Amino acid sequence: MEVVYIAGGCLWGVQAFIKTLPGVEFTEAGRANGTSHSLDGDYDGYAECVKTEFDPSVVTIRQLMDHLFEIIDPYSLNKQGEDVGEKYRTGVYSKDPEHLEEAKAFLSERDDYDRIVVEVLPLTNYVKSAEEHQDRLDRCPNDYCHISQELLSRYK
Repeated sequence: MEVVYIAGGCLWGVQAFIKTLPGVEFTEAGRANGTSHSLDGDYDGYAECVKTEFDPSVVTIRQLMDHLFEIIDPYSLNKQGEDVGEKYRTGVYSKDPEHLEEAKAFLSERDDYDRIVVEVLPLTNYVKSAEEHQDRLDRCPNDYCHISQELLSRYK
């Protein structure tokens, strides 16, 4: 198994979508690349993300990026759906340089590369979200989500 951290706006919908993808073995709602080791206050620069453990023989970073682009507006800076703020930025974070190279290659091969605001950065830190955020849409399916129900159920 390999691990990548995927940010696509509100983590509830991102987790609900990502965990249904073939090759994804485990997901965890969390925050990435903030400036503190605590989630107190205004999240100190963290991006809401989903820790994603996946089998690279089934799904690649490029395929995960392609799926991410199904659920985000890649031109929207710090905003997805009705959620606005730095914590809702989009990105892919990893400790594995090969993951970052694959993600950057995916972006650079797109015709709209110069307009995309999706971050691709090394993971500097990660904090697991509180239990109330784990698999939230499974427990509370009527909560707000910027991802359509059609997309959330596409791979189930």
